[in-house]
Amino acid sequence: MRCASQSHKYATGYLTRWCGFDFDAKDKQILALEREAVEPSFWEDNKLAQRKMKDLAALKAEIEDWRGLKSRADDLHEFLTIALEEKDDSLAQSFEEEYSGITETLDEFEFKLMLSGEFDDRSAMIALHAGAGGVDSQDWVRILMRMYIRWAERRGYKTEVLDVSPGEEGGLKGSIIQVTGDYAYGYLRAERGVHRLVRISPFDGNHARHTSFALAEVMPEVEEGVDVTINPDDLRIDVFRAGGHGGQSVQKNSTAVRITHLPTKVVVSCQNERSQHQNKEIAMRILTARLMEIEMQKKADQLARIRGEHISPEWGNQIRSYVLHPYQMVKDHRTDLSVSNADAVLDGDLDEFISTYLSSTVGVDTG
Repeated sequence: MRCASQSHKYATGYLTRWCGFDFDAKDKQILALEREAVEPSFWEDNKLAQRKMKDLAALKAEIEDWRGLKSRADDLHEFLTIALEEKDDSLAQSFEEEYSGITETLDEFEFKLMLSGEFDDRSAMIALHAGAGGVDSQDWVRILMRMYIRWAERRGYKTEVLDVSPGEEGGLKGSIIQVTGDYAYGYLRAERGVHRLVRISPFDGNHARHTSFALAEVMPEVEEGVDVTINPDDLRIDVFRAGGHGGQSVQKNSTAVRITHLPTKVVVSCQNERSQHQNKEIAMRILTARLMEIEMQKKADQLARIRGEHISPEWGNQIRSYVLHPYQMVKDHRTDLSVSNADAVLDGDLDEFISTYLSSTVGVDTG
């Protein structure tokens, strides 16, 4: 084999990596949910019961995956022991292939253990807002929207553009994207913050270099009636004609919807759909996500004050810079990770940035 002793070292090495997954704790969670599910009062709150049944199914699938992987590892260890006893180096390729497959899957499972926040396993909404930089910042929102859609496609997630607000000259003042898939929020919360773009502006006749900014908000999918309860009396709902660039794209009927949550002054709107009912439904989804994000931020701020940590403002320093001129470089200022292939990043190749950031926050309450 690759040298029998070296292969034996690898085989025993992975056995020390199972400590990150607590089988006993997961079994206890499953047992507790199963006992709760047989109680007569369990289905009195149907939505909460459905959520708990979903959690139960996810726990069972997770522990089944880990036990299946552990079984593969145990089989490989037995295979190696026999090969070493018989001094048969002809089995080297089979061993190396299976070992590589196991370690690759183990890396993936271990990374998912970092996504253990309360809402990390849920789908997500990304709200993008143009900042300083005029029309360039609005074009930057358009580019970022495409980047996140491409990233989602790479991971097999479904995306839906819930709302867009076109700029006067080009690009977008803002947009909201729904990303549907397991752990979408857990991954995308790494993207929350201000993104900075440096490039030669296509809107400047003098071909000068411009710097523009955009804010990315990331919110978990909300389960109506479970996570957030909204009193209808707290809402002011206005309807208006959908905007656009003029011509046929302007709605003649008042189908766009704006909802104001009076206690918090949070305002959301939707004008993408032709139906007022559909726009209202989407606006309510956005509102509930925003309200839950506010509550999550309050808890995070309170915890930070208790710990004596500095609380950064929403529009604080950028988390990442994308430099396209005079050289190409994308740098994450939180982890110092730099990548020279900016085109690939803008085409959705974000996994290295996301994994590096999430790895750096292990053990930190990130909300």
